[in-house]
Amino acid sequence: MRRRDFLHTSGLVMSGLAFGGLPGPAAAAATPGRGGTLIWGHSETTQNLDIHQTGTASTLRLLQNVHDTIVTVDRSFKVLPNVAESFDSSPDLLTYTFHLRPGVTFHTGAPVTSADVVYSFERVRDPRTGAVNFDVFREVASIEAPDAMTVIVRMKQPFAPFLARLAELGAGAVLPKDSGDVQGKMPVGCGPFKFVSREFGNKVELTAFDAYWQGRPYLDGVLSHEVTEETVRLTGLQTGQFHLINDIPMDRVAKVKQDPKLQVLSWFPLNWDFLNFNHDRKPFDDPRVRQALDMMVDKEALMQGALWGQGVVTGSPSFPTSASFDPAIKPRAQDFTAAAALLREAGFAPGQLQFTFKVTTNYPYHVQAAQIMQAWFEQGGVKATTQQLTWADWLSQCWVHRDFEVTMMNFFTLWEADFLYYTLWNSTGAFNYRNIRDSAIDDMTGKARRSADPAERAAIYKQVQQRIQDQTHDVILWFRNGSVGAQQNVGGLDRLVHPNGSNLMFRNVWLKA
Repeated sequence: MRRRDFLHTSGLVMSGLAFGGLPGPAAAAATPGRGGTLIWGHSETTQNLDIHQTGTASTLRLLQNVHDTIVTVDRSFKVLPNVAESFDSSPDLLTYTFHLRPGVTFHTGAPVTSADVVYSFERVRDPRTGAVNFDVFREVASIEAPDAMTVIVRMKQPFAPFLARLAELGAGAVLPKDSGDVQGKMPVGCGPFKFVSREFGNKVELTAFDAYWQGRPYLDGVLSHEVTEETVRLTGLQTGQFHLINDIPMDRVAKVKQDPKLQVLSWFPLNWDFLNFNHDRKPFDDPRVRQALDMMVDKEALMQGALWGQGVVTGSPSFPTSASFDPAIKPRAQDFTAAAALLREAGFAPGQLQFTFKVTTNYPYHVQAAQIMQAWFEQGGVKATTQQLTWADWLSQCWVHRDFEVTMMNFFTLWEADFLYYTLWNSTGAFNYRNIRDSAIDDMTGKARRSADPAERAAIYKQVQQRIQDQTHDVILWFRNGSVGAQQNVGGLDRLVHPNGSNLMFRNVWLKA
């Protein structure tokens, strides 16, 4: 079937879905059963298993089941107690007190105490750790443990998103004291499943933690097979090799929904994607060049072609249910004449600008998107050479060593506006691999952190978004739909997806007899 015919007959994605919606599965058992190991076809390869150091959604998706955070969020992103039975903050936002929940134990059998929380927080705070979320503790003056079940965090100045940032694994996970040396290869936490083993790039085994404080999981274990090739992954589901897969191939979602042997869980959004420029590489330090390339891309056609329509074009990367989401920011329209004028102004005649476009095969739709954009760039008098990288190579070259000219990436779990805008666009942000240095954004993201007024913070983040677009620091492309396919004997899918839209929680999933 031709792609345009598929898009016409499938009704184009959005029927039945809403911003932030996590609909229930096609079928669910009324009474959960116990036992059995769920075989999961995981769409990505896990990397560093140290929860403080990892920045990949693939790894977080797995570690969500190994670790627990001191606080958590509900589907409205309200911060709730978790490992901490209760918490409070002073009116001036300079003191936070956490009262730990009795009876929480690590996978080692040791009880969770304030010493473990202090260790975990101090480890993220220590620059030698290389923690992705180190900036969460930037304004912390001291972390104290007056007794075995109480932790007090004192701030140097207000940091309004502190509690919300602790609800994510990278900042708020509680690890056993002095366990940092083993976390990268043998993660230990207090979550519902214990880590057993990993064959890198192949599989990861988890087993149920009998002493989990919220009750033993229904499953005996989860065996994750890392299958990045989407056709192989779907075939494994259809033949019964896997009980469940995430990321159904986007051109096959409608067909899988029609299969009576399977059930499908769909939600929106899973993540958002953007086109990146290395601001330390000429001529991409010139906003005219960046804007010219932006104006060569037809975002709606790109989304339809690369995602088979399984998404929505956006100019704002904020989580769609967030107060900081700005629907008024629209993607630039495709305009080759205006793009050519900008390139001439920047000193480039047709055919003079050439660059390498690096994309990872970890996301097949990035390869497809790059190929589509390459044709548009050529039409606009720009020669782009696409280079396909494995996930490990992309992380090494683009993320760590920042060795690229143009690339694209998607981000998951960045529902909290400070995590999103400070981490990605502040000059000191941990995810600022594009070398963006904009004093206006630095000032705005810093100001938002100090404001206790949610409305004021949302207004500031809308200004940040406008600045990103005006300077074309990046090109925001789309929100992508999420999907899970499962055998009919898998129950509990309605509770599988974390509120952040990315992480999967297997504690309430079960296998029917």
